[in-house]
Amino acid sequence: MNPPLAQDIMVTKLVTMLPDTEVAEAIRLLVKHGISGAPVTDRDGNYLGVFSEKCCMKLFDAIARCARQQQVALPTLPDARQIMSTKLVTLRPDTDVVQAIGDLLNHRISGAPVVDADGRFLGVFSEKTSMSVLVQAAYEQLPSPKVVAFMDTDLDRTILEDVSFLDCAKRFRETPYRRLPVLRDGTLVGLISRRDVLRNADNLASMITEGRVALKAMEDHLPSDPTSAPVGFDRVRHFLDVEAETITEDRDLLAIAKDFLHTPYRRFPVLRDGKLVGQVSRRDVLSATHSLMKITPPREPSTLYLSALNAAFHH
Repeated sequence: MNPPLAQDIMVTKLVTMLPDTEVAEAIRLLVKHGISGAPVTDRDGNYLGVFSEKCCMKLFDAIARCARQQQVALPTLPDARQIMSTKLVTLRPDTDVVQAIGDLLNHRISGAPVVDADGRFLGVFSEKTSMSVLVQAAYEQLPSPKVVAFMDTDLDRTILEDVSFLDCAKRFRETPYRRLPVLRDGTLVGLISRRDVLRNADNLASMITEGRVALKAMEDHLPSDPTSAPVGFDRVRHFLDVEAETITEDRDLLAIAKDFLHTPYRRFPVLRDGKLVGQVSRRDVLSATHSLMKITPPREPSTLYLSALNAAFHH
């Protein structure tokens, strides 16, 4: 059996944006459609880049910095405690990885915290760590069938309840993570996603639409003298990611999984002669392979062999 290609699993009905879409409207589109990013094209369908949740984090930083430069007071913004989700899907370290991938798909979430029996935070099992499961399974090198072998234990991704809104946005801007576990004395009490930040950003975004602050430039290119730069940096084209990785229709499933494993991106636009024809997400890859992951008895106690998945990748 030939391995599936991007053209076999890509989504072709997409939410897209134009480069001159106002950033406030772009944020509303991401929240409305529940997506982490949208490709940006010109009116002829030529691909220009991606406007994502992470681009929004850069936007929020630019708004705050311009407001300070222009001596405009920022609105009252919620802290982590006020925007965090407390009804969470969690995993245990001994959960089977195939079951854990199924949980991510069934709950339509990009990751889940891993906790012990006392609720203490141990790590995160995510779509990205699932890519490692798929790649290692394809080569018959899966070290363990348990979540503990694949969870991300980086404590830099955790925050406390009193962290400010802008500091949450900064953490998302500076790291590849989409979700930040909120801890109290090492115990998981909530979770904040990039989308949670976007849902609570109306007061900040309205500073642009209502003309209370003029964006001069973005990120680290803000001039020391704000009066020296032209106004009008309020469009998607000023904040889109033009370096986001893209793929072609003939990219195979294993190669795509490797691409996701080694890059911070959650979605790859699929291009044909420079035009956008579809998009493949981590979830698309997991959905395409989850049904193939029928676990056979391990050849050795420490090795798990996913025969159906291996066959799909190599025959």
